[in-house]
Amino acid sequence: MLQLFGHPFSSYTQKALVALYETAQPFEFRWIGPDAPDGNDHGTEWLQRWPLRKFPILVDGERTVAETSIIIEYLQLTHPRPMTLLPADPLAALDVRFLDRYFDLHVMAPMQQAVDGALTGDPAKARDALALAVPKLERAYEWLEAHLAGRTWAAGEDFTLADCAAAPALFYADWTHPIPARHATLRAYRARLLARPAFARAVHEARPFRAYFPLGAPDRD
Repeated sequence: MLQLFGHPFSSYTQKALVALYETAQPFEFRWIGPDAPDGNDHGTEWLQRWPLRKFPILVDGERTVAETSIIIEYLQLTHPRPMTLLPADPLAALDVRFLDRYFDLHVMAPMQQAVDGALTGDPAKARDALALAVPKLERAYEWLEAHLAGRTWAAGEDFTLADCAAAPALFYADWTHPIPARHATLRAYRARLLARPAFARAVHEARPFRAYFPLGAPDRD
C-alpha cells in the first residue's frame, strides 16, 4: 500500500491529497506531528527517509518520492488510474507543468513568505514579510485573471496537475492577501476549486487546524 507522509493542514500535503483523491488511488496516510488522532506521530520515520525536513513524501515499497509535482507524476507513471492529471500530448503536458510551477513559485511561495514572517512572532518581521509578499501576489493574481478567461480549469477543460497545485495555493494566498474583487474570473476559479469534491475533502479534513494559521484564518471557506 502506498503511504503518504504529511499533515492535513499543510498546503503541499493538500496538493498531493487532491491528486490521490481525484484519481481514487488507494493509500495510507502517515500523520506527521503530535496532534495525530491516533497518537502515532510518524515524524521519526519521515526524517529518516527525507532529512531535508519537507513534507509530504510518498513511500512506495522501498522507494521514497519527494516533492509534490514529482509525486503526482510518479503516481501516473507507476500506478495508472482511469483519470490522468497530465495529458499524453507532450506540448500540452508542458503547459500543465508550467502552470504547476507558476502556482508553486508565484502564489504558494509568496504566501509562505508571509506566513514564515508571522511565525517568527516578531511583529516587525511579520509586517516586513507581508509587505514583500503582497506585490508578488498582486502580480500573480493579475496574470491569472487574464490567463483564466474562458477556461474552466487552469489548463483548459480538464482538471490537471496544475489545478492540484492551484487549489491549496489560492486557498491560503487569499487568506494572506485577499484576491481583489476586480479579479472576478480568478475568484470564480478559486470557488470552483473549493467546490471540487477532492479539494473539498482536503479542506474539511484540515478544518480543525485553522488556528495554526499565524495570520489568522478568516471565518469563511
